[in-house]
Amino acid sequence: MTTKLIPLAIAMLFAANASAQQVVKIGHVGPVSGPNSHLGKDNENAARMAIDELNAKGFIVNGQTVTLQLVAEDDASDPKQGTAVAQKLVDAKVKGVIGHLNSGTSVPASKIYNDAGIPQISPATTATQYTKQRFPGAFRVVANDAKLGGTLGKYAVDTLKVKNIAVIDDRTTYGQGVATEFVKGAKGPGVRIVGKEFTSATATDYTAILTSIRAKKPDLVFFGGMDSVGGPMLKQMKALGINARFMGGDGICTEALGRLAGDAVGEGKVICAEAGGVTGDQEKAMTDFRARFKQKTGAEVQLYAPYVYDAVMVMAAAMQKANSVEPAKYLPELKKINYKGVTGTIAFDASGDINNGALTLYTFKGGKRSKMDVIR
Repeated sequence: MTTKLIPLAIAMLFAANASAQQVVKIGHVGPVSGPNSHLGKDNENAARMAIDELNAKGFIVNGQTVTLQLVAEDDASDPKQGTAVAQKLVDAKVKGVIGHLNSGTSVPASKIYNDAGIPQISPATTATQYTKQRFPGAFRVVANDAKLGGTLGKYAVDTLKVKNIAVIDDRTTYGQGVATEFVKGAKGPGVRIVGKEFTSATATDYTAILTSIRAKKPDLVFFGGMDSVGGPMLKQMKALGINARFMGGDGICTEALGRLAGDAVGEGKVICAEAGGVTGDQEKAMTDFRARFKQKTGAEVQLYAPYVYDAVMVMAAAMQKANSVEPAKYLPELKKINYKGVTGTIAFDASGDINNGALTLYTFKGGKRSKMDVIR
């Protein structure tokens, strides 16, 4: 009796181990608390949606069904918390990470993932420093600050024909980076940067810096930062009688800006750029995604959700191509991936930046974002 039970026990043990090996953890990090929580929740919802869809249709790797499990962490847009949760994901033995949202958390966390040999795909990090580190497993699916800020600077001068520009940033890695690149791009005859000011990502009163700027009579105020600051800043600009145009990167280019700024958002007063964009036939895929996202979550897409969704799908596609969920084995496939997602075709250059990244220009009309153009 005992001898018969031994093979059965061994078989059961192997079956249990095989079952355990079929669960693959994928990490996601974003700020689901703090001033950027609306964007972090947007991202996390999209990651969960992608994981659920892959599991529902059967995710097959090397002939075996794999169950993906999302391990979601909150970095609260704080660099210290960002590195702490990065280490937590490493300890949890995730096979890949989608995130972070903010450059200020993503850049320091990227070293931790690199040291552990875990690929990271950011759906929102735009700081040039992120890929300049040359970590082999660091990728992003959006254009970087050099393109984002530089293009906005050129647009301000060449298209809007502004001459006097004031620049404000929130002292974060993202805010400083996009503002610096904007200044580099804002070159032309008679163009002057009449003021450079800074605030913080948690400030609520901008009266002092705005009063200083008002005296310099700018045609345009560029803000490097997020919508949680940009909205209240627009209100205070209106209260102080500053009628300049307001420009910023993807951090302010959200539906939430209209709500946060109220009637101070104006009609065509704000110009912003989202790091990404689709045209032609691809617009239907994006529209379909937005509808599915709302049906799944009950919420409208805030900003980065489509890029999060694509980042998960790209990582999954690389695993399937490599016939392995192990980072060292699927990383080479990730480097040469060519994937048609809802945000367009995703392929990476040698640095991990997206090839031929698009930008979408928006303004606000009736308190809502209004698409102007997609440029590359």
